Amino acid sequence: MGLILTVDNGFDPSIFENSSCAFGVFDGIHRGHQYLIQQAIESAKKCGGHSIALTFDIDPDEMFHPARLKKLMSNEDRLHFLAESGVDDVIAFHFTREFAAKAPWEFLETSFFGRTPAYLHVGDNFRFGKCDSGSVIDLKRWGEETGTHIHAHKLVAEDGKPISATRIRLLLADGKIEPAEELLGHPYTIHQRVEHGRGEGADLGFRTANLSIDPQMKPISDGVYAAYACVDGTRYRAAVSVGVSPTFEGESKSNCEVHILDFNEDLYGRDLRIEFKHWLRPMIKFASTEELVNTVNGNIAWVKENLPL
Repeated sequence: MGLILTVDNGFDPSIFENSSCAFGVFDGIHRGHQYLIQQAIESAKKCGGHSIALTFDIDPDEMFHPARLKKLMSNEDRLHFLAESGVDDVIAFHFTREFAAKAPWEFLETSFFGRTPAYLHVGDNFRFGKCDSGSVIDLKRWGEETGTHIHAHKLVAEDGKPISATRIRLLLADGKIEPAEELLGHPYTIHQRVEHGRGEGADLGFRTANLSIDPQMKPISDGVYAAYACVDGTRYRAAVSVGVSPTFEGESKSNCEVHILDFNEDLYGRDLRIEFKHWLRPMIKFASTEELVNTVNGNIAWVKENLPL
Protein backbone atom coordinates (compact mmCIF):
# COMPACT_ATOMS: atom_id res chain seq x y z
CA MET A 1 0.00 0.00 0.00
CA GLY A 2 1.37 3.40 -1.00
CA LEU A 3 1.96 6.28 1.36
CA ILE A 4 -0.59 9.13 1.48
CA LEU A 5 1.28 12.46 1.63
CA THR A 6 -0.32 15.86 2.13
CA VAL A 7 1.50 18.88 0.73
CA ASP A 8 2.16 20.93 3.87
CA ASN A 9 5.12 22.62 5.56
CA GLY A 10 6.85 19.29 6.15
CA PHE A 11 6.48 18.05 2.56
CA ASP A 12 9.70 17.13 0.75
CA PRO A 13 9.32 18.03 -2.96
CA SER A 14 12.40 16.03 -3.94
CA ILE A 15 10.02 13.06 -4.27
CA PHE A 16 9.02 14.52 -7.67
CA GLU A 17 12.51 14.18 -9.12
CA ASN A 18 12.65 11.43 -11.72
CA SER A 19 9.13 10.35 -10.77
CA SER A 20 6.19 9.20 -12.89
CA CYS A 21 2.85 10.78 -12.02
CA ALA A 22 -0.83 10.36 -12.84
CA PHE A 23 -2.74 13.59 -12.13
CA GLY A 24 -6.48 13.99 -11.59
CA VAL A 25 -9.33 14.39 -9.13
CA PHE A 26 -10.03 10.65 -9.49
CA ASP A 27 -13.62 10.71 -8.19
CA GLY A 28 -14.78 7.08 -8.19
CA ILE A 29 -11.39 5.86 -9.44
CA HIS A 30 -13.04 4.41 -12.54
CA ARG A 31 -11.43 2.31 -15.28
CA GLY A 32 -10.05 5.40 -17.01
CA HIS A 33 -8.36 6.52 -13.81
CA GLN A 34 -7.05 3.01 -13.26
CA TYR A 35 -5.50 3.09 -16.73
CA LEU A 36 -3.73 6.40 -16.01
CA ILE A 37 -2.39 5.02 -12.75
CA GLN A 38 -1.13 1.87 -14.45
CA GLN A 39 0.63 3.97 -17.09
CA ALA A 40 2.36 5.93 -14.32
CA ILE A 41 3.46 2.69 -12.68
CA GLU A 42 4.87 1.37 -15.97
CA SER A 43 6.70 4.66 -16.70
CA ALA A 44 8.23 4.59 -13.22
CA LYS A 45 9.90 1.30 -14.10
CA LYS A 46 11.61 3.05 -17.04
CA CYS A 47 12.88 6.07 -15.10
CA GLY A 48 13.59 4.30 -11.83
CA GLY A 49 11.68 6.84 -9.72
CA HIS A 50 8.53 6.76 -7.63
CA SER A 51 5.12 6.14 -9.18
CA ILE A 52 2.78 8.82 -7.83
CA ALA A 53 -0.95 9.52 -7.95
CA LEU A 54 -1.41 13.30 -7.76
CA THR A 55 -4.76 14.62 -6.59
CA PHE A 56 -6.41 17.13 -4.25
CA ASP A 57 -7.52 16.74 -0.65
CA ILE A 58 -11.06 17.70 -1.71
CA ASP A 59 -12.98 17.59 -4.96
CA PRO A 60 -12.68 21.14 -6.44
CA ASP A 61 -16.42 21.11 -7.13
CA GLU A 62 -17.00 21.01 -3.36
CA MET A 63 -15.73 24.59 -3.39
CA PHE A 64 -17.10 25.90 -6.68
CA HIS A 65 -20.25 23.87 -7.42
CA PRO A 66 -21.44 22.35 -4.12
CA ALA A 67 -25.16 22.50 -4.98
CA ARG A 68 -24.83 20.31 -8.06
CA LEU A 69 -22.08 17.98 -6.82
CA LYS A 70 -22.84 14.26 -6.62
CA LYS A 71 -19.64 12.52 -5.56
CA LEU A 72 -18.97 8.86 -6.34
CA MET A 73 -16.61 8.46 -3.40
CA SER A 74 -15.74 10.31 -0.19
CA ASN A 75 -12.38 12.09 -0.05
CA GLU A 76 -11.15 9.69 2.61
CA ASP A 77 -12.13 6.60 0.60
CA ARG A 78 -10.73 8.12 -2.60
CA LEU A 79 -7.27 8.63 -1.06
CA HIS A 80 -7.35 5.17 0.53
CA PHE A 81 -8.35 3.53 -2.77
CA LEU A 82 -5.54 5.38 -4.58
CA ALA A 83 -3.06 4.16 -1.98
CA GLU A 84 -4.16 0.60 -2.73
CA SER A 85 -3.90 1.05 -6.52
CA GLY A 86 -0.25 -0.01 -6.77
CA VAL A 87 1.47 3.40 -6.77
CA ASP A 88 4.35 4.10 -4.42
CA ASP A 89 2.82 7.34 -3.15
CA VAL A 90 -0.38 9.39 -3.19
CA ILE A 91 0.19 13.14 -3.00
CA ALA A 92 -2.82 15.30 -2.09
CA PHE A 93 -2.50 19.03 -2.78
CA HIS A 94 -4.43 21.25 -0.36
CA PHE A 95 -7.08 22.77 -2.62
CA THR A 96 -7.89 26.39 -1.77
CA ARG A 97 -9.32 29.34 -3.67
CA GLU A 98 -5.85 30.88 -3.72
CA PHE A 99 -4.37 27.71 -5.21
CA ALA A 100 -7.17 27.46 -7.76
CA ALA A 101 -6.72 31.11 -8.82
CA LYS A 102 -3.14 30.63 -10.03
CA ALA A 103 -2.48 31.01 -13.76
CA PRO A 104 -1.74 27.68 -15.49
CA TRP A 105 2.06 28.06 -15.56
CA GLU A 106 2.18 29.26 -11.96
CA PHE A 107 -0.15 26.42 -10.97
CA LEU A 108 2.34 23.88 -12.32
CA GLU A 109 5.40 25.58 -10.84
CA THR A 110 3.68 25.82 -7.44
CA SER A 111 2.45 22.22 -7.55
CA PHE A 112 5.84 20.69 -8.33
CA PHE A 113 8.03 23.21 -6.45
CA GLY A 114 10.25 23.36 -9.54
CA ARG A 115 11.08 19.64 -9.15
CA THR A 116 9.54 18.32 -12.34
CA PRO A 117 8.71 14.64 -12.84
CA ALA A 118 10.06 12.52 -15.67
CA TYR A 119 6.55 11.50 -16.78
CA LEU A 120 3.11 13.00 -16.27
CA HIS A 121 -0.04 11.12 -17.31
CA VAL A 122 -3.42 12.87 -17.63
CA GLY A 123 -6.71 12.45 -19.45
CA ASP A 124 -6.92 14.22 -22.81
CA ASN A 125 -9.51 16.65 -21.41
CA PHE A 126 -7.33 17.63 -18.44
CA ARG A 127 -7.78 21.28 -17.36
CA PHE A 128 -5.90 23.20 -14.70
CA GLY A 129 -5.21 26.65 -13.31
CA LYS A 130 -7.46 29.68 -12.98
CA CYS A 131 -10.96 29.07 -14.37
CA ASP A 132 -9.65 25.80 -15.87
CA SER A 133 -7.84 27.93 -18.45
CA GLY A 134 -4.89 25.54 -18.79
CA SER A 135 -5.21 22.81 -21.42
CA VAL A 136 -3.22 19.77 -22.48
CA ILE A 137 -1.55 21.97 -25.11
CA ASP A 138 -0.29 24.26 -22.34
CA LEU A 139 0.81 21.24 -20.33
CA LYS A 140 2.84 19.89 -23.25
CA ARG A 141 4.55 23.25 -23.74
CA TRP A 142 5.48 23.23 -20.06
CA GLY A 143 6.76 19.66 -20.47
CA GLU A 144 8.95 20.65 -23.42
CA GLU A 145 10.54 23.39 -21.35
CA THR A 146 11.03 21.33 -18.18
CA GLY A 147 11.92 17.98 -19.75
CA THR A 148 8.77 16.21 -18.53
CA HIS A 149 7.22 13.67 -20.89
CA ILE A 150 3.51 14.55 -21.03
CA HIS A 151 1.12 11.75 -21.98
CA ALA A 152 -2.51 12.77 -22.51
CA HIS A 153 -4.65 9.66 -22.83
CA LYS A 154 -8.05 9.28 -24.46
CA LEU A 155 -10.10 7.38 -21.89
CA VAL A 156 -12.87 5.51 -23.70
CA ALA A 157 -14.93 2.38 -23.11
CA GLU A 158 -15.47 -0.47 -25.57
CA ASP A 159 -18.44 1.42 -27.05
CA GLY A 160 -16.11 4.28 -28.03
CA LYS A 161 -17.70 6.71 -25.57
CA PRO A 162 -15.67 8.43 -22.84
CA ILE A 163 -15.27 6.87 -19.44
CA SER A 164 -16.00 9.74 -17.08
CA ALA A 165 -17.34 10.35 -13.58
CA THR A 166 -20.15 12.40 -15.14
CA ARG A 167 -21.26 9.51 -17.35
CA ILE A 168 -21.22 7.15 -14.36
CA ARG A 169 -23.26 9.58 -12.23
CA LEU A 170 -25.91 9.79 -14.96
CA LEU A 171 -26.16 5.99 -15.09
CA LEU A 172 -26.54 5.75 -11.31
CA ALA A 173 -29.17 8.49 -11.34
CA ASP A 174 -31.12 6.33 -13.80
CA GLY A 175 -30.79 3.18 -11.68
CA LYS A 176 -28.45 1.55 -14.21
CA ILE A 177 -26.18 -0.14 -11.71
CA GLU A 178 -24.58 -2.78 -13.93
CA PRO A 179 -23.43 -0.38 -16.71
CA ALA A 180 -22.08 1.98 -14.04
CA GLU A 181 -20.10 -0.86 -12.47
CA GLU A 182 -18.72 -1.79 -15.88
CA LEU A 183 -17.29 1.72 -16.29
CA LEU A 184 -16.10 1.92 -12.70
CA GLY A 185 -14.34 -1.43 -12.83
CA HIS A 186 -15.67 -2.13 -9.33
CA PRO A 187 -19.09 -1.94 -7.61
CA TYR A 188 -20.54 1.46 -6.81
CA THR A 189 -20.08 1.64 -3.04
CA ILE A 190 -21.08 3.81 -0.12
CA HIS A 191 -19.29 3.79 3.24
CA GLN A 192 -21.29 5.08 6.19
CA ARG A 193 -21.76 4.80 9.94
CA VAL A 194 -25.00 3.21 11.18
CA GLU A 195 -27.37 5.38 13.23
CA HIS A 196 -30.64 4.87 15.10
CA GLY A 197 -33.74 4.54 12.93
CA ARG A 198 -37.50 4.30 13.44
CA GLY A 199 -37.43 0.72 14.73
CA GLU A 200 -40.43 -0.56 12.74
CA GLY A 201 -38.30 -2.98 10.73
CA ALA A 202 -37.79 -5.45 13.56
CA ASP A 203 -41.53 -5.40 14.35
CA LEU A 204 -42.32 -6.18 10.72
CA GLY A 205 -39.83 -9.05 10.57
CA PHE A 206 -36.87 -7.45 8.81
CA ARG A 207 -34.38 -5.44 10.86
CA THR A 208 -32.58 -2.63 9.06
CA ALA A 209 -29.38 -0.70 9.57
CA ASN A 210 -30.12 2.99 9.06
CA LEU A 211 -27.81 5.44 7.27
CA SER A 212 -28.00 9.16 6.54
CA ILE A 213 -26.33 9.95 3.23
CA ASP A 214 -25.34 13.54 2.52
CA PRO A 215 -26.95 14.82 -0.72
CA GLN A 216 -23.46 15.45 -2.17
CA MET A 217 -22.66 11.75 -1.65
CA LYS A 218 -25.85 10.46 -3.31
CA PRO A 219 -25.54 10.17 -7.10
CA ILE A 220 -27.72 7.06 -6.99
CA SER A 221 -31.48 7.36 -7.57
CA ASP A 222 -34.07 6.59 -4.93
CA GLY A 223 -35.29 3.02 -5.02
CA VAL A 224 -34.70 -0.48 -3.70
CA TYR A 225 -31.53 -2.35 -4.64
CA ALA A 226 -29.89 -5.74 -4.35
CA ALA A 227 -26.49 -5.25 -2.76
CA TYR A 228 -23.73 -6.63 -0.61
CA ALA A 229 -23.11 -5.28 2.88
CA CYS A 230 -19.57 -5.54 4.23
CA VAL A 231 -19.28 -5.72 8.02
CA ASP A 232 -15.80 -5.98 9.55
CA GLY A 233 -14.47 -7.52 6.33
CA THR A 234 -17.28 -10.08 5.93
CA ARG A 235 -19.63 -9.81 2.95
CA TYR A 236 -23.38 -10.44 3.29
CA ARG A 237 -26.28 -10.18 0.86
CA ALA A 238 -28.56 -7.22 1.48
CA ALA A 239 -31.73 -5.47 0.29
CA VAL A 240 -31.19 -1.71 0.39
CA SER A 241 -33.77 1.07 0.28
CA VAL A 242 -32.39 4.45 -0.84
CA GLY A 243 -34.51 7.51 -0.18
CA VAL A 244 -37.29 8.12 2.32
CA SER A 245 -40.26 5.85 1.71
CA PRO A 246 -43.48 7.80 1.06
CA THR A 247 -45.08 5.53 3.67
CA PHE A 248 -42.80 6.92 6.39
CA GLU A 249 -42.18 10.43 5.06
CA GLY A 250 -41.46 12.90 7.86
CA GLU A 251 -40.82 10.17 10.44
CA SER A 252 -37.07 9.60 10.00
CA LYS A 253 -33.81 11.40 9.18
CA SER A 254 -32.35 8.25 7.62
CA ASN A 255 -32.45 8.10 3.82
CA CYS A 256 -30.94 4.63 3.40
CA GLU A 257 -32.09 1.43 5.10
CA VAL A 258 -30.15 -1.81 4.79
CA HIS A 259 -31.61 -5.24 5.56
CA ILE A 260 -28.72 -7.68 5.81
CA LEU A 261 -29.66 -11.30 5.16
CA ASP A 262 -28.68 -13.91 7.74
CA PHE A 263 -27.33 -11.29 10.14
CA ASN A 264 -28.60 -10.41 13.61
CA GLU A 265 -25.89 -8.30 15.27
CA ASP A 266 -26.42 -4.74 16.52
CA LEU A 267 -24.71 -2.38 14.06
CA TYR A 268 -25.44 0.98 15.67
CA GLY A 269 -22.32 3.16 15.61
CA ARG A 270 -20.39 0.77 13.37
CA ASP A 271 -19.17 1.40 9.82
CA LEU A 272 -21.00 -0.29 6.97
CA ARG A 273 -19.88 -0.61 3.35
CA ILE A 274 -22.61 -1.20 0.76
CA GLU A 275 -21.84 -2.50 -2.75
CA PHE A 276 -24.80 -1.91 -5.06
CA LYS A 277 -25.43 -4.63 -7.65
CA HIS A 278 -28.96 -4.35 -9.11
CA TRP A 279 -31.97 -1.99 -9.13
CA LEU A 280 -35.13 -3.78 -7.99
CA ARG A 281 -37.94 -1.23 -7.88
CA PRO A 282 -38.86 2.43 -7.24
CA MET A 283 -40.04 3.73 -3.88
CA ILE A 284 -43.72 2.97 -3.26
CA LYS A 285 -46.36 4.34 -0.90
CA PHE A 286 -48.04 1.21 0.42
CA ALA A 287 -51.77 1.03 1.02
CA SER A 288 -51.37 -1.36 3.96
CA THR A 289 -48.82 -2.96 6.24
CA GLU A 290 -49.55 -6.29 4.61
CA GLU A 291 -48.69 -4.92 1.16
CA LEU A 292 -45.46 -3.44 2.54
CA VAL A 293 -44.39 -6.71 4.21
CA ASN A 294 -45.19 -8.82 1.13
CA THR A 295 -43.29 -6.48 -1.20
CA VAL A 296 -40.22 -6.26 1.03
CA ASN A 297 -40.17 -10.02 1.56
CA GLY A 298 -40.31 -10.42 -2.24
CA ASN A 299 -37.31 -8.09 -2.60
CA ILE A 300 -35.40 -10.07 0.03
CA ALA A 301 -36.25 -13.35 -1.71
CA TRP A 302 -34.92 -11.95 -5.03
CA VAL A 303 -31.65 -10.99 -3.37
CA LYS A 304 -31.30 -14.41 -1.75
CA GLU A 305 -31.97 -16.23 -5.03
CA ASN A 306 -29.89 -14.05 -7.35
CA LEU A 307 -26.86 -12.72 -5.47
CA PRO A 308 -24.19 -15.38 -4.92
CA LEU A 309 -21.97 -15.37 -1.87
